[in-house]
Amino acid sequence: MALNDISLCVARGELICLAGHSGCGKSTLLRVIAGIEMPDRGRVFLDGHEISGPNSYVEPEERNIGFMFQDYALFPHLSVTDNILFGLKRLERKAARARCHEIIDRLGLGHLARRFPHMLSGGEQQRVALARALAPQPQILLMDEPFSNLDRGLRDGIRSETISLLRELGTTVIMVTHDPEEALSSGDRVVLMRSGEIVQEGSGGDLYDRPADAYTAEFFSTFNKVQGACWNGFLETPLGRFKAPGFADGHIATLYVRPQCLRVNCDTLGVDCTVVDCALMGEIEQIRVSVAALAEPLKIRSTERLRLRSGDMARISVPPEQVFVF
Repeated sequence: MALNDISLCVARGELICLAGHSGCGKSTLLRVIAGIEMPDRGRVFLDGHEISGPNSYVEPEERNIGFMFQDYALFPHLSVTDNILFGLKRLERKAARARCHEIIDRLGLGHLARRFPHMLSGGEQQRVALARALAPQPQILLMDEPFSNLDRGLRDGIRSETISLLRELGTTVIMVTHDPEEALSSGDRVVLMRSGEIVQEGSGGDLYDRPADAYTAEFFSTFNKVQGACWNGFLETPLGRFKAPGFADGHIATLYVRPQCLRVNCDTLGVDCTVVDCALMGEIEQIRVSVAALAEPLKIRSTERLRLRSGDMARISVPPEQVFVF
């Protein structure tokens, strides 16, 4: 089952990021909303009107929903102008031309108007696909991994530009992404999916700072994981004692600690460790340390230049407010 018991409400002008690993149902949900796929049960409403349900089905072209595909799906034999005009067939020719030129000017595509898709860079193709999707002035815009085909250096700038434009236009957007950073930075609300279901939804800060479970925590960050036993509302671990309300005595749980939350110090606090290795990664220094009671080294990421070397002795501590117990 691709989707199961999905319930999602999107407000006018809201930008929603559907996040999750490949195969979790994100793109299927977009296709159901667009009308490309029909659900076995359930209903889809747009602006209060049922567009899909047991007794109703509105054809995709009648839904006034824009869809921007991952590969952009530009017609190779049509110019930029004609690609944009393709989505405006319902308008009279003069009105369609006026709307086409308006969106070309709005997105700064005038110098590309006569070119064909093979003559465009990846970023330019992305903007043309966006222009084509926005030209009919859809009530909602669906975007399926719209930035995944762009080089990393180009992606951040174009994404920021596109999101700013969509917010300025007041466009209602549902965007699919598998990139945690993109989800956290782009959406008014992030909806995390797994196996066809919604695991958690909320602001980026909600999901990053207050993950509901281990899956949510690990999707948005890397962690050191340390097992321990719970007693009297606390988890006992080789790194110390941490609050674990709701766990029964003797229950085995896991402490989740982000690498940037581990502190390296030389005072009497903390746990003794030995430096395994240290690597400079530009702004960040990554250090691996071994603790006697742990089978695997812990990773530490720091913006401080600690200048530690393999074999050095150190002490590490964990701020109790920056950990999770699952």
